[in-house]
Amino acid sequence: MPSILSHPAIPLGLAAAAGTRTIPPGLALAACAASVLPDADSLGFAMGIPYGSFFGHRGFTHSFFFAALVAAAATAFSSRLEAPPGLVFAVVFLSAASHGVLDAMTTGGMGVALFSPFSNRRYFLPWQVIRVSPIGIAPFLSRWGLRVLASELVWIWLPAAAFGIAGALIRRK
Repeated sequence: MPSILSHPAIPLGLAAAAGTRTIPPGLALAACAASVLPDADSLGFAMGIPYGSFFGHRGFTHSFFFAALVAAAATAFSSRLEAPPGLVFAVVFLSAASHGVLDAMTTGGMGVALFSPFSNRRYFLPWQVIRVSPIGIAPFLSRWGLRVLASELVWIWLPAAAFGIAGALIRRK
């Protein structure tokens, strides 16, 4: 998985591209939260849930279905997020769904159950270019963690920043 630090790059790039009139700060914050929410399944390790099970790491919470559930729940707060329900759904869905897609681009793990609950089959994308992040703080504060951050800078943050800048430039014209 990419580190928890890099999953918000996708909603931040989207928000920068669209601007605050389209994606208000509250919606951008909710989208960032949705982008890291799937990793709540990491708590399953402490509860003895096997990695490859339905509720295991990179299982149901990393699926497009889960992203849709999170997005649907977020629409209940559309007035507080100061955006139309359809926009809230789209932004939150893309942000939550991006988590599984990014994880499917990593160099490790058992793949991602993108189509759960309909299938627990785990997938990787053909482009496994993002170094898999260690789980836990101590392993992250090592050479491995630094290599992960360098990989995320190239494969997540730079493209997200380029997308955000391109969108901002287009909006100015």
